[in-house]
Amino acid sequence: MVASSTPPHLLPSPSLFLLILYLLPLSLPASSSSSSSPPSSPPSPFLSTSLEKGAPLNHLLLDKVTGQLYVGGVNFLYHLSPELRLLSTGSTGPRLDSPECLPPIVQRECPSARKTDNYNKILLQETTGGNLILCGSVYQGTCERRSHSNVSQVLYQTDYPVDTQYVAANDPRVSTVAIVITTNGHGGGKQEAAGGLRLMLVGRGYTSKGPGDIPPITARRLSPVPPPRLAFSQEEELGKLVVGSYSEYNNHFLKAFTHNAHVYFLLLRRDKKEYSSFISRVCESDRSFYSYVELPLLCEGGYNLAQGAGLGTHLGKPSLFVAMATGQASTPVATGRSALCVYGMEEVDSMMRRAQEVCYTQAGRGSDEQEEAYIEYAVSSKCLRLPKDSLTEYPCGGEHTPSPIASALPLPSTPTITATTLLTAVTAVTEAGHTIAMLGDKEGKLHKVFVHANRSGLLYDSVTVDQGGAVNTDLLLDETEQYVYVLTQKKLSKVPVSQCEKQTDCESCLSVRDAFCGWCVLEGKCSRKKQCINHTRHNHWLWSFESSNQCVTIEGLRPAYQSRDEQTQVTMTVGQLPSLSEAESLSCAFGTLPPQPAVVKGTSIICQSPSPELLPPKPTGSDHMTLPVSLMFGHVTISHINMTFYDCGAIGRLNSTSPCIACVTSIWLCNWCPLDQLCTHSHSCPNTHIIHNQRAPQSLGPASCPVIYSLGGSSLVPIGVSSSLVLLGRNLDIFTDPADYVCVVEVEGTQFNLTAGVKQTHDTHTFTCSPHQFVFPVTQLQYSAAVFVRRGSLRIDTSPSLRLHLYDCSAGQSDCSQCRAVPEEYGCVWCSGSPAPGCVYNQSCSSAVADTCPPPHITQVLPVSGPLEGGILVTIQGSNLGMTHQDVMNGVSVAGVTCRPLAEHYRISTRVVCELQPTAEPREGPVLVTVGTSLPGQSSQIFTYQDPQLSSMFPDKGPVSGGTRMTIYGRQLLTGQTSDLTAYVGTLPCLIVEEVTDSQLVCCTGPSNDTVQLRVRVQFGKATRSVPNALYRYFEDPVITEAAPSESFYEGGRVIRVSGRNLDVVQQPFIMVWVEPIGVQRVKRGKRLALLNAKQLVFNSTMETVSDRCNVSSPLEMTCLTPRVTPAVKVKGVWFQLDNVRVHFERIKGKRFNYYPNPELYSLNRDTPDSPYRFKPGGVIAVEGAELTRAIRRDEVVARLGDQACEVKTLDSTHLYCEPPDSQPSSLQEHQELPSLRVSMGNLQVDLGLVQYDTDPLLPPVPFVAQVGLGAGAAMVILSVLIIILMYRKKSKQALRDYKKVLLQLETLEINVGDQCRKEFTDLMTEMMDLSSDVGGPGIPLLDYKTYAERVFFPGQQVPLSQHLDLPESRRHTVEQGLAQLNNLLNNRLFLIRFIHTLEGQQGFSQRDRGYVASLLTMALHDKLEYFTDVMKSLLQDLVQQYVDKNPKLMLRRTETVVEKMLTNWMSICLYSFLKEVAGEPLYMLYRAIKYQVDKGPVDAVTGKAKRTLNDSHLLREDIEYCSMTLTVLIKNGVEVQPCPVKVLDTDTITQVKDKILDQVYRGAPFSQRPSADSLDLEWRSGQAGHLTLSDDDVTAIVQGRWRRINTLQHYKVPDGATVALIPRSQSSVGINQVFQTGEKTPMLEGEEEEGVRLWHLVKSNEEPDIPKHRKSSMRERERAKAIPEIYLTRLLSMKGTLQKFVDDVFVAILNTKRPPPIAVRYFFDFLDDMAEKHGIDDPETVHIWKTNSLPLRFWVNILKNPQFVFDVQVTDSMDACLSVIAQTFIDSCTTSEHKVGRDSPVNKLLYAREIPRYKQLVERYYNDIHKAASGCYQEMNSTLTELSGSFASEMNTTVALHELYKYINKYYDQIILCLDEDSVGQKMQLAYRLQQVAALVENKVTDL
Repeated sequence: MVASSTPPHLLPSPSLFLLILYLLPLSLPASSSSSSSPPSSPPSPFLSTSLEKGAPLNHLLLDKVTGQLYVGGVNFLYHLSPELRLLSTGSTGPRLDSPECLPPIVQRECPSARKTDNYNKILLQETTGGNLILCGSVYQGTCERRSHSNVSQVLYQTDYPVDTQYVAANDPRVSTVAIVITTNGHGGGKQEAAGGLRLMLVGRGYTSKGPGDIPPITARRLSPVPPPRLAFSQEEELGKLVVGSYSEYNNHFLKAFTHNAHVYFLLLRRDKKEYSSFISRVCESDRSFYSYVELPLLCEGGYNLAQGAGLGTHLGKPSLFVAMATGQASTPVATGRSALCVYGMEEVDSMMRRAQEVCYTQAGRGSDEQEEAYIEYAVSSKCLRLPKDSLTEYPCGGEHTPSPIASALPLPSTPTITATTLLTAVTAVTEAGHTIAMLGDKEGKLHKVFVHANRSGLLYDSVTVDQGGAVNTDLLLDETEQYVYVLTQKKLSKVPVSQCEKQTDCESCLSVRDAFCGWCVLEGKCSRKKQCINHTRHNHWLWSFESSNQCVTIEGLRPAYQSRDEQTQVTMTVGQLPSLSEAESLSCAFGTLPPQPAVVKGTSIICQSPSPELLPPKPTGSDHMTLPVSLMFGHVTISHINMTFYDCGAIGRLNSTSPCIACVTSIWLCNWCPLDQLCTHSHSCPNTHIIHNQRAPQSLGPASCPVIYSLGGSSLVPIGVSSSLVLLGRNLDIFTDPADYVCVVEVEGTQFNLTAGVKQTHDTHTFTCSPHQFVFPVTQLQYSAAVFVRRGSLRIDTSPSLRLHLYDCSAGQSDCSQCRAVPEEYGCVWCSGSPAPGCVYNQSCSSAVADTCPPPHITQVLPVSGPLEGGILVTIQGSNLGMTHQDVMNGVSVAGVTCRPLAEHYRISTRVVCELQPTAEPREGPVLVTVGTSLPGQSSQIFTYQDPQLSSMFPDKGPVSGGTRMTIYGRQLLTGQTSDLTAYVGTLPCLIVEEVTDSQLVCCTGPSNDTVQLRVRVQFGKATRSVPNALYRYFEDPVITEAAPSESFYEGGRVIRVSGRNLDVVQQPFIMVWVEPIGVQRVKRGKRLALLNAKQLVFNSTMETVSDRCNVSSPLEMTCLTPRVTPAVKVKGVWFQLDNVRVHFERIKGKRFNYYPNPELYSLNRDTPDSPYRFKPGGVIAVEGAELTRAIRRDEVVARLGDQACEVKTLDSTHLYCEPPDSQPSSLQEHQELPSLRVSMGNLQVDLGLVQYDTDPLLPPVPFVAQVGLGAGAAMVILSVLIIILMYRKKSKQALRDYKKVLLQLETLEINVGDQCRKEFTDLMTEMMDLSSDVGGPGIPLLDYKTYAERVFFPGQQVPLSQHLDLPESRRHTVEQGLAQLNNLLNNRLFLIRFIHTLEGQQGFSQRDRGYVASLLTMALHDKLEYFTDVMKSLLQDLVQQYVDKNPKLMLRRTETVVEKMLTNWMSICLYSFLKEVAGEPLYMLYRAIKYQVDKGPVDAVTGKAKRTLNDSHLLREDIEYCSMTLTVLIKNGVEVQPCPVKVLDTDTITQVKDKILDQVYRGAPFSQRPSADSLDLEWRSGQAGHLTLSDDDVTAIVQGRWRRINTLQHYKVPDGATVALIPRSQSSVGINQVFQTGEKTPMLEGEEEEGVRLWHLVKSNEEPDIPKHRKSSMRERERAKAIPEIYLTRLLSMKGTLQKFVDDVFVAILNTKRPPPIAVRYFFDFLDDMAEKHGIDDPETVHIWKTNSLPLRFWVNILKNPQFVFDVQVTDSMDACLSVIAQTFIDSCTTSEHKVGRDSPVNKLLYAREIPRYKQLVERYYNDIHKAASGCYQEMNSTLTELSGSFASEMNTTVALHELYKYINKYYDQIILCLDEDSVGQKMQLAYRLQQVAALVENKVTDL
């Protein structure tokens, strides 16, 4: 059986990349590869073949008769031999097909048909004939038969399949499983009764396209097929699993198998809200599925999704092995957490029988009345109370029994083994009575798990089969169970289940711990048990997995060693000897010699050692050799042990000085023949006399050897003096033949032969050697020489300890004391004769021998000072300082004070070390040494006793971890040597770290266990001094809780602000950066595998670091400047070193510190760098650059122009704007006249070039003299000309005055606009920084999803989401039942598409209706977004087809169809989380920035026009004078009243003031949660009694004719700083009402006015402004305003410049590809690209327009114009005007046409003309990046849609939406019915009939039913 869905495309986990490289298979020839495994299992080759053309491969089938294999893939079917040799290939696709059409497919009848890949869904083999059953994903899953011998040969195929022949799922992602069974022919025809009926049981998931009424499980006829029966058809009498709702029960099938006359299905589906795994079964003989039972499977630990399964045996019982995984948040998408769970089939059957029994006889409830079984799949059946024997009578159910039954109780199982990589396949094999599970995973690995009896498991081997290719669920063992066939996405591999044959000896075989392997003792091989012939006999096969098993070993050998000169019998003792038959025998083999027969006696084996001549030679320099003795069975070595063969003769030859002693003391049983000088194993000698080995009984051993054992006198012999030697020997009387003796002395390789005289006394021979004078140079006192006696040519043994000591008195004795210190037995004396005194042998001194030595001579004293208390060691160097320690014991004084010498440090004559004794007062003097009665020796150095004192220390505190460098101050601190000084804090050592001076000492404190105050002291020897009046305090270690920012650029110098505790206790705070050259990094990559096991980052002392000292400003704060690093290094880590406390940066907040390349600043004049930058005063200098904000903020940047600051106003990634001084600063360089602009960013200093101020004056007027001269000259010509000139002069002067007036006006305006823009931007940034802190918390009032959906789906309409079904109770149930059926109909793709097209074809179906129906459908199908998406795509495909024939560029431009509104809603659903997480914050910041700017200027309450706006049509063009005021608003907070300052304008209406107060008081709160301004009154409070209620309109209002002015603060003369309060509005209050709707506020309209009185606020609409006298400007200004009213358009520029940063932030957030774009955008853009490719549209502009119309135009423009759709805020008319301009700019940026502007272009177009090209680049990059990104986001999109369906479905009022939709069905009922009746497929599905049923239920409509 082969089943299951196409495995997902899975890639290897990055964390395992290096490990995979290490385990990478070795390539082998002939399509073979090798696998790697853990170290316990060496690589083993396995066969592999690539089938890439059919990738991804879907199914694997094994013919159990022939062993041949069949692989089903995409468009291909492969037939292979057991050795994976390709035998035949069959093509199965691609085919012209569409899942929306029924076969046969005709292009003109099915426009959506295209070449479609055919995925193999079912691959089975018939039980008779062996032919193949093949079903694919095309043609609605129809099946065919193919020849098993040639898969290209089709045996059966239907060209005109009917709907009952649709078998497999038509979607590659939807699973299908199947199995072939044979049932008894009950009730069939003769053919069926004769041979039985062969059926194919099929389980398949639900597909949204094509026929939607195919049950999850069906029985299909295979044979016989008598007419009119059809092959593979679903017949009524064959049975099916009846389901109430196909889409609700979308089962994902994994496996089908038979067991014990039942068919089982393993599946998973959503159960309530979570996905769960189930196993179901049905009797093979049950054609009606009455016996269907379903059981939940529980794998403990949260493993809920079955991935693969295999039926095997465990402990001899059938068991189901299931690979389970943990799902992703209520989705069927598996995570990497997976496990193997084992379920006994007896337990499965038992629980299923229990569920049947309870449902048959106990109404589904157990004895405790708890539900144990119920009816599943939403059918009308229910559990009953039938007779108790019902299950026995009807084990496979009957017509009267309830079905389908589901157990409410799951079958639990504890995971056998868990894994972090997704397990995808499992099979089990029983080996030697044990169970081994083979698991495949998504990384292409095969794991072997030993399953214990208690179902726990042990992973003991892993093999990489296909790196990165997920293992298919079809994991099959061959018939011999020696190989497992592993199918991955592109390959089929034949992998051996074990690698026993790779182990060549017993130890390696047992140590590999392979459950398949064991050691076959008598065959000498590692094999599986059944491969060992005598495995049933005792000790013949030793199992590798059993740790107690041991190899057959030779436990003992007798003898273990023997002489190589003899042959003997050898006995071996063997444990665990295998039992042998009478015909079987063993043998022994010594080394490489031929085996010899062995005799077995119990556990002993007896062999004969080889003859001496056969033994190999022994090694040179050795007296023995070792040979292995092998116990053999035939040619097989069972075990071996080493045996030693020794050579006694070699012992004597190897020990020439004492051969007899070496022979008789050897560990071998060797004897010595003294007369023959022979060492032998024999017990007799040629000349009879023998000395036995000391191990022999009653043997004297070496005491019997003839030997020279001692010297007759002293062993000391002086050099240069004639001396005679006497040697003593014993046991020499065995030599009876006459011979001469010679004494031999060997000195440095030279032998001195001395004639010897012999005298025998008892057993001792005394040898007197002739006198001899030894002369040779020596460097030390004595030399040890060898001495022995030779008898003739025979050397007599010498005792090993016998040595002669030759000595020279003068060697090393340089003075008298050293000479006299030589031991007396040497006879050395100090001879004072000529030529010079020296140390000689006493007999060699020809002059007087000195009885006494000269006085001591002192050359050096260390130290030369010490404390009064003494206790330090004084070292005295010199000569004649005595012969022994006792000589100077009482003879040393220092500065007149006795100093006690120390024996352990004394060196004869040359050094005395004494301990300084105390003295009462300071003193000084020389050091004296007296030896005996000689005169004392005196030093030339003066020693000083001094009294060191400590005065102070710094610092006086530090952390308990230590490491603080403390300086101790005082005098005479260098008393003694530095080694005599030790510093302590209390009892804790303080390590001296610098050279000590007389006035200060520096030490480093050690760690403390507690926070204590301790005294600081210094010990000078035994003298202790403490710092007076001061204590050192240990504080708690510094703790860093915050450090920001977390990034810097290479140049460093960026300020890191550190917060924490106890920072001031640190003496040396540093920021440290660990760097490593990039070259070193490359070298280390090869070693990176070893780093995978590292638990944490370890810093070693040899690392290369850069550092910078930090500045501690308080206990809570510290600042550090980032160190400079070069780009040639890689930053490995950053930490703070606080004395001994090390705090790693990433451990503070879990964020790593990063270094980035330096920001780039470009010169001001890049084109002409030698020319100065011309600057016009009053503006700002714009500096261009790159990555300016990546690692620095605006406030960190310093700009200086010459000697003055250039205030940085704005900094973004590409621009820096700074405001220079009004007048040109001076240059800092003497040789330069112009100042240069220098920008500092930390340590980075950049000179951007010279700046020159532009100070050209206005053009001067024409001089009056010239004018007069011109006139006079003209008068002299002719009088008539003079008149003409005078007339011209008058007009010229008037034009000149007008020109000068305009120039002055423009210049003044430019300066004012520049000043105003700078000021406004600064104020806005300050406000936004305050706002940012609000946004970081709960400051963004995001709408909940329900409200968001209401406003997007139904803008400005009554919302069905909030309605309820208004029906009488008597009709409610019936109507709801009808609406449920309508819901089922809507889930039929064909019906829904026909329904939508029919509605759109009706003339009365308006555009508003189209949007309304689309939103209702969105609500109704919100819980099935994947289906909704498929329908939307189908409708869009139809839409594309329509526009391709006309003008494709117009598609999606307007919402003219239902699908276009569906697309808008779909985008809104999918991008809600993106709005919340990414785009929401910058969008809200833009909204707040606009609101802040608009409110700062006057806004006309009637017309909605504002001074500050982006929209010229809403610009308040008049020059309204106004003043900013601050009101003190009294806010009641509980019982306490708090004042709150609020900024307003004196021209604000009272309602505007109330709005601004509410904005301030409820800042950050949702608009819907604050009171409205109309519900409150504004009360002005002046003093205790003065309370005045202010309103927009009252009796004090100014009325001029028919104009009534709205009251303002200025009208009431409210002063700046006045106190006001908002109070609840009284019922009698009368004001001007405001109109609110969904957060929008509109201005007052003229239609609201009464009795012909017109309202006005700042200006009178449609008339010239009538300004009161006290507000009038000068006539000159009024004229100027009239002359050029467009001059106020520059206010637009000011507003635009102020808001630019916030607009940029929004656009970048929307169009940024550095983070992955939303999955919905990628998915839909891929769809549009596919559509263009399908229809042959190669014009990139068309696709660009499609994408723009679908995303920016359809979604983002809607959000930009209506922030109240996303946020709970109020949008006024003046704000809406600004947002419209920004939205239009966004649309212009998304167009492909060139953005041309001219003088006639609208002002709004001109406003952003400069920025639009930059935004266009953003859009182009956004589209291109998405296009270039790898597609394949289909599965991820489906997972996202599934998650969204579950997350927000409960928010939708589905019933009301269905009822609203039915109103349209009722309206166009006849047209819809007619359309459905005309559709042939609809007729087959009875869609019209089902709709009539709905109508009958919902409104009792009379139908044709």
